[in-house]
Amino acid sequence: MQSREPGRSPIIPGCGSSNAKGRVSVSEETPSAVGEGVTPGPSGRLLGLFDGHRLTPTQRRIAHCLVRNAADAPFLSSVEVAELAGVSQPSVTRFAVALGFDGYPALRRRLRELGPGDQVEPGVGQETAKDAVRNEQQQAVLAEIANLQHLAAVLADPEPVLQAARLLAASRPLPVLGLRAASAQAHGFAYFAAKVHPDVRLIDQGGSMALDQVEQAVQAGATALICFSLPRHPREVVDVLSAAKRAGLTVVTVAESVFAPVAELTDVMLPAAVGSSLVFDTACAPMMLGRVLLQAMCDELPESVARLEAFEQGAAARGLFVG
Repeated sequence: MQSREPGRSPIIPGCGSSNAKGRVSVSEETPSAVGEGVTPGPSGRLLGLFDGHRLTPTQRRIAHCLVRNAADAPFLSSVEVAELAGVSQPSVTRFAVALGFDGYPALRRRLRELGPGDQVEPGVGQETAKDAVRNEQQQAVLAEIANLQHLAAVLADPEPVLQAARLLAASRPLPVLGLRAASAQAHGFAYFAAKVHPDVRLIDQGGSMALDQVEQAVQAGATALICFSLPRHPREVVDVLSAAKRAGLTVVTVAESVFAPVAELTDVMLPAAVGSSLVFDTACAPMMLGRVLLQAMCDELPESVARLEAFEQGAAARGLFVG
């Protein structure tokens, strides 16, 4: 990671000890969802081959197709894989390159090296197509559980979240930024934050409108901004954060890693891993981290209890909820 200006070191939960110069040495471990003592079947071995690679939705579609056809995958041509996955043949080639191979032939050789696994009696213990699909879904859930467990370990040091909460609670108004894939995280955070914070302003559209909203928030007295930025990080997020920094805002960011592209524009980085085993990313850990941050903000806002009680009274009077 490139150095920042003096006095603006990032707050990184769960990192290693500081060195002699007072800088933080980062230590991020990638959580694993592989169960100990479990011998994977053909689909499990393919999932292991694809694990750890950042793939596009199209490439994930190809990966899932191979998993579902794990027994036949080592013998399929790139054209056959393309037909099965419903993509173009060049997409299959790009998929192989994304995995670190020179091309699809090299990937197929690797698939053949993995082999079909231990031989068993016909019809006994063999992995069926149904099993492969089920295992794929289970692997995705287990990977997300591992992400949450990793977040729990990171939160053993609560100080970074508490410091972020103090910064955000003191900002009036409080801009909440989240574009594209991260818009859902920003929406959820802003929805609940508005129940305890007097002025929350959601920024979920990029371009000049987002820049206008940042400028208006600064003019109204904002001192900090929280950003949810998830893969694949939109260039517009970088533009908005650059404008926020120029305007003097302190930026708190929830991202999948301290090495995310927005790290250089962040004062307080709160990492939470994102799952990438399905066609579209899963972001349970960033959502949970957002809720933890809200809890800490409630403790920093003396009027939060009164505001929550007023909301509940109003909701009851209006019959807002049915249960």
